[in-house]
Amino acid sequence: MTDTKNKSSMTTKEMVLAAMMTALIIICSWISVPASVPFTLQTFAVFCTVRLIGGRGGLLSILAYLLLGAVGVPVFSGMKGGAGVLFGPTGGYLLGFLLIPLIYMAAQKVFGDHMVTNIAAMLLGLLVSYALGTAWFIHESTKAVTLHQALKWCVIPFVIPDIIKLVLAVVLASRVKKYVR
Repeated sequence: MTDTKNKSSMTTKEMVLAAMMTALIIICSWISVPASVPFTLQTFAVFCTVRLIGGRGGLLSILAYLLLGAVGVPVFSGMKGGAGVLFGPTGGYLLGFLLIPLIYMAAQKVFGDHMVTNIAAMLLGLLVSYALGTAWFIHESTKAVTLHQALKWCVIPFVIPDIIKLVLAVVLASRVKKYVR
């Protein structure tokens, strides 16, 4: 008997994991950590998702999250939803999440599935996400915003927390991964 599984299709298990990780991203988006500039655990969940179920499943999870938010389900930070959030001034950072699993998949294809490769790919994905989000923020802002101001408001306060979240997500997902696969 020949194997009829198509490499491009997802198994039921992969789809369930992607849905579970979408739920994790939503829950972590609602969790706000108080600080001088409050931040959510959204990026932590994105990193966990990509590390735990890979680039393809991660891309599906993040896309589902963004589509739910776009149609008005309150999945974004502050229990917000709707296209206005997704296409508003900070929407570029949300859309930038899609780049993290894409860069992760490309890095694995070129360099293999190694911890250093995975961490570097997610870090590069985060930087590219910052770049897209910052350009979007400057373009969509109602006032004239300089690059320096946008970085000061939207990137610099989040760099250290996001790197900490990346490291914690990789450690946690790496330990859990053996039970998921």
